[in-house]
Amino acid sequence: MDPTQTPPEHAGDGEFQPWLALQKATDEKRANLLADVVGHPKGAPSVAELDYMNPDLGEDAIRKHIQILREVGVIEELVVEPGDRVRGYPYKFYTLTDDARELFDRNDLFPREAWQRQYGRVEKSAEISQLEEMPRPEDVPAT
Repeated sequence: MDPTQTPPEHAGDGEFQPWLALQKATDEKRANLLADVVGHPKGAPSVAELDYMNPDLGEDAIRKHIQILREVGVIEELVVEPGDRVRGYPYKFYTLTDDARELFDRNDLFPREAWQRQYGRVEKSAEISQLEEMPRPEDVPAT
């Protein structure tokens, strides 16, 4: 059986399940969030940045969608170490997992260049522009 056809009842064994990942990633609201993750200049936005790009959702809903995407191995959380955190700034950022990027590339989903152009066209507040410039916990490929 093709791994992209793995039924959801076989998920949860700790192995990346492409079928389940695609199912969860293509929900409209989660797809919009993923497009913003892919389009982000550093490939790893914070919840505040995602909230700015998706004001109709709100931070609590964004966190719930991120949790679903994390559970199926699409998103991973990057955390700034406690000693390196700056008061008043986010310390958690979200990026695609390698498995998700490979799956999306194979299926022509969430192309980086297209979403980076789209993301770049959005006028940002000074606060969001400043957040975009923050270093992330680890280098994330932006291209």
